[in-house]
Amino acid sequence: MPLQVGFSADPDDAFMVWALETGRVDTRGLDLAPVVSDIQTLNEWALDGRLEVTPFSAAVYARVARDYRLLAHSASWGEGYGPIVVAREPLTLDELRRVEIVSPGSLTTAELGLRLVLGPDVRTRELPFDRVLPEVAEGRADAGLVIHEGQLTYGDAGLHKIVDVGEWWLAETGLPLPLSLVGVRRDVDRAGDVSDVLREAIRTGLDHRDEALEYARGYGRGIDAATADRFVSMYVNELTLDMGERGRRAIGEVLRRVGARVEPEFVD
Repeated sequence: MPLQVGFSADPDDAFMVWALETGRVDTRGLDLAPVVSDIQTLNEWALDGRLEVTPFSAAVYARVARDYRLLAHSASWGEGYGPIVVAREPLTLDELRRVEIVSPGSLTTAELGLRLVLGPDVRTRELPFDRVLPEVAEGRADAGLVIHEGQLTYGDAGLHKIVDVGEWWLAETGLPLPLSLVGVRRDVDRAGDVSDVLREAIRTGLDHRDEALEYARGYGRGIDAATADRFVSMYVNELTLDMGERGRRAIGEVLRRVGARVEPEFVD
């Protein structure tokens, strides 16, 4: 049976699986089958233990820790940047607290960060992530919580950035913001080999950047090459290859802030 490897429908995740999708990495005899979806759906699947290997938002890790061990790589990090709140007109934080904010999902780290910034009583309405920008730009919502390439393209829609959750997190904690983590289900044999193959896929993408970027643009909803390059550079970096001690501390800080008593466990 193939092992299903989930990835989010955005350019940085696509960049990381390019080598796997195109047969450019030695899979060590493993049958790895990429499965793409949006992060909210992937979170819901992770709660059910559906995929053998999957990304999930750092905000839900405590709820899936009994089923998944973490990889020390393949995560998406915001180093002083991350999900942003946008609106048609400049708003103060107090004004933002009084309006409804469309969100890419209640399980996302983006919404967790939003509630840390504005308080737990903020009003949100869920939409697929790629409908958040149009919902605000076309006047159906006062503000929106934007992830993926929309963090770079919101200005093209005539919108204003109100707050950057990743910037707030860095000022608050001094740590990078873990947006999504990647876990391997505990019943997967050869988890160490799975980990090594996926790390090598990232390295191969970095070594063949132009080819991997062209593939990644297919998940960018019409973004140009320069925007894809900038976005991938933001989220495929040294922490992606190895989160190290800072990354592990950042995960611990997320767990502390959601009130979880979970000790992160990693694939060796």
